[in-house]
Amino acid sequence: MPAPDATAATNAPDNAYRPTDRTVPTRSRERASYDREVVHAILDEGYVCHLGFIREGAPVVLPTLYGRVGERLYIHGSTGARPLRMAGGSGAEEPGLPVCLTVTHVDGLVLARSAFHHSINYRSVVVHGTARPVTDPAERTAALDALVDHVVPGRAADSRPANAKELAATAVLRLDLEEVSAKVRTGGPNDDAEDLELPHWSGVVPVARTYGAPVPADDLAPDTPVPGYLTRL
Repeated sequence: MPAPDATAATNAPDNAYRPTDRTVPTRSRERASYDREVVHAILDEGYVCHLGFIREGAPVVLPTLYGRVGERLYIHGSTGARPLRMAGGSGAEEPGLPVCLTVTHVDGLVLARSAFHHSINYRSVVVHGTARPVTDPAERTAALDALVDHVVPGRAADSRPANAKELAATAVLRLDLEEVSAKVRTGGPNDDAEDLELPHWSGVVPVARTYGAPVPADDLAPDTPVPGYLTRL
């Protein structure tokens, strides 16, 4: 299996994913986007994805960290974790786990005059596909580095790599970005014309992520400097 690359094949134009029955929304289709740059930006800004799959006929959704390398997402967990075990297959069965992965950012609370028209401004990505176990050592190493750097860019090179024992306890899944869509809502409330004269406040409360000053560990040497990649956050 090759190391991660940025050129997973799709049948879409160079700058867009090909819409499918599963990626075309039934409501508010004007908010959907298949642009690769839009999708990548939403994925790269997030930390936690929600991974959905079917276990014994029932849906399961788990929050987990992820990382993107080109046109692939990587998800890691314990070798004993349920989705990691299920993706491995058995015997002649093709390894892989059908999944739906989502990432969402909330950018604003949209308050309308009527309760019905309250909403949120958001950016989201939904990925459908088959998650497969990563077994190639070079790809696993690159994927784990990508997972660390996704949380804080530059951190992988500034930490001890996983040792053999840790690698044996860690599994990685790969999900190619092929059946993908983004959905974005912006702007203010959509009040009905007959409600415009009502006395209720209407508008948007922006929501933004902020970072506090890094807090050193209790056992950190007092002369250890804060890395530049943290101060840039």
